[in-house]
Amino acid sequence: MASSSSPTRKYDMIVFGASGFTGQYVVDEVARVAEEEGLKWAVSGRNMDKLQKVLGDASQRTGMNLEEVPVVIADTGSPTSLLEMAEQTKLVLNCVGPYRFYGEQVVKACVEGGAHHLDISGEPQYLEKMQLMYNGKAKENGVFVIGAVGFDSIPAEMGMLYTQKQFTGGQLSNVESFLTTETGNDGAAINTGTLESAIHGFAHAKELKPLRRSLFPDPMPKYDFRLPKRSTLFFSKEVNKWCLPFPGSDKSVVTRTIRNLLSTDRLEKPIEFCPYVACKSLGAALGVMVFAVIFALMTSFSLGQSLLMKYPHIFSFGAFKKGGPTKKQIDSTSFAMTFVGHGYPNVEKDRSGQKPNKIVITKVMGPEPGYVTTPICMVQSAVTVLKCKDKFGQPGGVMTAGSAFWDTDLIERLEKHNMKFVTVSENKRD
Repeated sequence: MASSSSPTRKYDMIVFGASGFTGQYVVDEVARVAEEEGLKWAVSGRNMDKLQKVLGDASQRTGMNLEEVPVVIADTGSPTSLLEMAEQTKLVLNCVGPYRFYGEQVVKACVEGGAHHLDISGEPQYLEKMQLMYNGKAKENGVFVIGAVGFDSIPAEMGMLYTQKQFTGGQLSNVESFLTTETGNDGAAINTGTLESAIHGFAHAKELKPLRRSLFPDPMPKYDFRLPKRSTLFFSKEVNKWCLPFPGSDKSVVTRTIRNLLSTDRLEKPIEFCPYVACKSLGAALGVMVFAVIFALMTSFSLGQSLLMKYPHIFSFGAFKKGGPTKKQIDSTSFAMTFVGHGYPNVEKDRSGQKPNKIVITKVMGPEPGYVTTPICMVQSAVTVLKCKDKFGQPGGVMTAGSAFWDTDLIERLEKHNMKFVTVSENKRD
């Protein structure tokens, strides 16, 4: 097997699934960043005509001549083609979902072919299964497999890291995050591929418990302090909005990060992480709760799942639609994630039950989450792997972004590409 750093590799990165809905936006971002960084890249998928059209469309959107960008034909139904793709590049950006069905084939090919693998999955079952199955072989082959490097869950991971850095000389113990989005008059929409992944993940949620028992046989060390449990619907004075638990993969991904940091002695004590989504009004929050109930009921039987996928616009009250958001919707949407960090101004080994007496509030802000921020996060994560993998603390393996990028300059790279990390306030309580 050739190493990912082998001079025989034609490309620094390949965008696999470039003709998919999100893949098209990743192609635009790769084109811009490859020129900045002097990287060689290619696109890949199963249909030559569609891939060439993507490059033509991307040329018009970016103002760059991309029609000569190489095309590599590969298909998730052909392991040989995936291996041949992986052997040509240092890194694969995998944009083909739902990853539950199409992810493992690409991970396997990358691990065997010596290419690092990054994806934008928000599917905990898939992410944790890949760690259980391929971590050992990836380490052996010097390959990094890093999932959830899009909006799921780079803002959460890097936001927590940024907050932790503000506790200079102290100790962060608990973090609550609050996601808010701003939209224009046309609102926002999400492509149905995301909904399909959520449907299958929710329908097979029972798989997680036995999977985690195998992956994490030892319990998480005890927290020094647990924040009071929030009700399902509550008003947050931190963001002045009605809030609900965030349904994405952020909590599971950050928890895996904390486990890795503890096991590699980069953290002394575990950090409690509680993510929430903030709604514009009480009515909006109640609407989300109604959709959540409908979604839970319909994913519990096969006909309901089919109806959700066939008529997403109806059952999601317009939140999900085939074809995704319009350009106008994308351009007028942005997000902010507020992190309320609780901790202590100094480090002590034993403070069990002692209430935190320092609060730091930080914020991560960026453009539209799904199709602007996600490509930014994915591509800057890829550049960080190519340039800073010696700082990951291990020679390879299946890692979360937080554990891989803990000691790198990813935050600075994101800040140079339309994302912001700021400290809002800091205070100590008596």
